[in-house]
Amino acid sequence: MVALVIALALFFDFTNGFHDTANAMATPIATGAIKPKTAVALAAVLNLVGAFLSTEVAKTISGGLIREGSDGIHITPDIIFAGLMGAILWNMITWLKGLPSSSSHALFGGLIGAAVVGIGLHSINFETVLQKVILPAVFAPLIAGAVAYLCTRLAYALTSRHDPETGDKLTQKRGGFRTGQIFTSSLVALAHGTNDAQKTMGIITLVLIAAGTQAPGSGPQFWVVAACALAIAIGTYAGGWRIIRTMGSGLTEVKPAQGFSAETSTASAILASSHLGFALSTTQVASGSVIGSGLGRKGTSVRWGTAGKIALGWLFTLPASAIVGGLTALLVNIGVVGVVIAAVVGSAAVVFMFVASRKSHVGHHNAVEVEEAGHAVKFSKKKKSRKSVNNKDVQR
Repeated sequence: MVALVIALALFFDFTNGFHDTANAMATPIATGAIKPKTAVALAAVLNLVGAFLSTEVAKTISGGLIREGSDGIHITPDIIFAGLMGAILWNMITWLKGLPSSSSHALFGGLIGAAVVGIGLHSINFETVLQKVILPAVFAPLIAGAVAYLCTRLAYALTSRHDPETGDKLTQKRGGFRTGQIFTSSLVALAHGTNDAQKTMGIITLVLIAAGTQAPGSGPQFWVVAACALAIAIGTYAGGWRIIRTMGSGLTEVKPAQGFSAETSTASAILASSHLGFALSTTQVASGSVIGSGLGRKGTSVRWGTAGKIALGWLFTLPASAIVGGLTALLVNIGVVGVVIAAVVGSAAVVFMFVASRKSHVGHHNAVEVEEAGHAVKFSKKKKSRKSVNNKDVQR
């Protein structure tokens, strides 16, 4: 059962990767700062590196969310299995719909629902849930959006020019922001690996503690960190193009200065939260930043209909995944038969949604319509012309 739960946790980490690729790379793809396939490859590498930078969030999940240890509730691998099933199914549903929901809150909701049904309300540490899950979920996107708004206004103000004779505004090229997006989006990808990969580390650590193979209160082992880093990196490389389309062009028309501002505020919020051990939703922060940058640029409108759908997805993530986690917990309480039924039904649901997604395929070729994608940075090597080679020979 422990091996099954660890495998399921790594699969959740994989879904987290492709579900959240858009957080870092949707805006630079939309502005043409970097080519789509190159963007997801870069994000995958940086997610892998970021996963090794901190374990504070993992400790919050393994030792704070659910009471465990000699003086607390002894959570079982069966309950964790049920919680993961709720998180994975919600991730797949929102991915199919192209909604950038929170993988983090899906995980928390699944665990809470499974623990409440399988053990009882007393198994949940509600103080930790409030301080490190609910409050960051409310304030982080608002703060990130406000910072992105101010950064966007500042960026356009600093780069605006006026005709010295008439005083009229002149068109200002802001190609530097497009190039700068390579750095800021990379920082977001690094921060995402630092925060989100740790959640699966915390789950696997919780399983090992529940199985009695690791001491309560201890952090994740190195092999756990490495496995989770690899799983989220592979998932990130898979793309998650449906959500990239929503984030890149579904919320607002993104220009380089906006993208630069949104990514800067997103990375700052995620890195600060990881340092403090807050299990933040990187998706909510990124979405808030994109909306804030849209409000900060004059002449750009935010598509509030799409924003409303995303907000509804955020609102239902915790309760929906908790319901699925709770129902799965009812099944696994039956015994081995219940575990098998839950595993078969869950696997069938994942396969069904994947097959359904192929009917309206979204990939790197149609995720975001951009002119001259990859204009700022090109990674292809230029061949030397025969004329330049002959000139060098003459000089010699």
